[in-house]
Amino acid sequence: MGWGDLGVYGEPSRETPNLDRVAAEGMLFPSFYSANPLCSPSRAALLTGRLPIRNGFYTTNAHAKNAYTPQEIVGGIPDSEHLLPELLREAGYASKIVGKWHLGHRPQFHPLRHGFDEWFGSPNCHFGPYDNKARPNIPVYRDWEMVGRYYEEFPINRETGEANLTQIYLQEALDFIKKQQAKARPFFLYWAIDATHAPVYASKPFLGTSQRGQYGDAMREIDDSVGRLLGLLRGLGIAERTFVFFTSDNGAALVSAPQHAGSNGPFLCGKQTTFEGGVREPALAWWPGHIPAGQVSHQLGSLMDLFTTSLALAGLKPPSNWTIDGLDLLPALLQGKLMDRPVFYYRGDTLMAVTLGQHKAHFWTWTNSWEEFRKGVDFCPGQNVSGVTTHTLEEHTKLPLIFHLGRDPGERFPLNFASTEYQEALGRIGPAVQQHQETLVPGEPQLNVCDPAVMNWAPPGCEKLGKCLKPALSAPEKCSWPH
Repeated sequence: MGWGDLGVYGEPSRETPNLDRVAAEGMLFPSFYSANPLCSPSRAALLTGRLPIRNGFYTTNAHAKNAYTPQEIVGGIPDSEHLLPELLREAGYASKIVGKWHLGHRPQFHPLRHGFDEWFGSPNCHFGPYDNKARPNIPVYRDWEMVGRYYEEFPINRETGEANLTQIYLQEALDFIKKQQAKARPFFLYWAIDATHAPVYASKPFLGTSQRGQYGDAMREIDDSVGRLLGLLRGLGIAERTFVFFTSDNGAALVSAPQHAGSNGPFLCGKQTTFEGGVREPALAWWPGHIPAGQVSHQLGSLMDLFTTSLALAGLKPPSNWTIDGLDLLPALLQGKLMDRPVFYYRGDTLMAVTLGQHKAHFWTWTNSWEEFRKGVDFCPGQNVSGVTTHTLEEHTKLPLIFHLGRDPGERFPLNFASTEYQEALGRIGPAVQQHQETLVPGEPQLNVCDPAVMNWAPPGCEKLGKCLKPALSAPEKCSWPH
């Protein structure tokens, strides 16, 4: 989802009244960032409070290469990582994930092995349909067992965009909240819906209702679902005891434009890149009676902060022997305080850029390769900035490109190397980067190895459905990651 996809962020058609109301009743963050410009590493960072370079969600197969967890990836979230639901369990919380997990699909990476009590959703995104010969359709789970596959028991019409998945995910969330409230048990709900990921989808009542096409239909259904979730919290009388945060895992995928891509507002490029359009996210916090209504915080925030903040809300502290990259945002949320901090942007194993205050320094630039670009794959359509949106991996470590994001949010005008402002900004950013790199201990890379034999051919429960598949003899031999 893009920064510019909500009415409160300036989307012209203003088709997100419920999310706009969340901002009006709570706090909006204009400068909030994902931990990576790609889905799997961002989700790993959210649940661990740690950069993907630390928790292993990266690859060393190539320099600065993005990677995620498609079906043939062998790796996933390591047992050594402390996930948010595991820690919240210590305070008596029940935890459920609804939707996309994306932290590994082999049995040892199952979300119920990593702190969640319940799961309804899928280990991967809704790619497909596949032929169930060279590649199986991706399974959907209820807790430990497969209950069907995308495009089969859970249909998605690629032509019309019709699918009932968001409604199914909504009902799962509503039922979980009601059940925990009946038990008077505190809960953590990770509602990881993916309707705005290409191929975008919406249920029939929402199809064709948006001025923005199919992507807008999906946004309208998500917005309506958020309204129903918050309505339930109010109806149960627990709104003032429930902290809600809405954000996304990376910027809008402009490569899917125009039908299947959102808006990154004034920012450069989109998903897959470490320019602002790839990593700056819409972010809204809601906690009636605690967070003052109608506030805008210019705190530099990160997806990883939700880990630390959630622990603080539950009266817990992060593991003392563990490096945590997330901040506790409660001072910003409750008292309007601003905390100075750098935000680091990695692409695979490489530190691409860092923001400190209003300045952002790029040590490497790269959108996508010339080979991909010539085939029509474009992560920055209509946004060529000479020397910035490069199609080769360009190094700037000795003289980084520095932008003032307040004056130039589109990263179009690098500061003059000889200017006083450049020297002062570099004087602040350089030591922060040096300290970070000197103390960094990278995790074991989880996204290096792929094997077609590990794909979800026969997940638990497939026998009941008659959906157990056998690997094809002609299974693909190579991983096909995006760059």
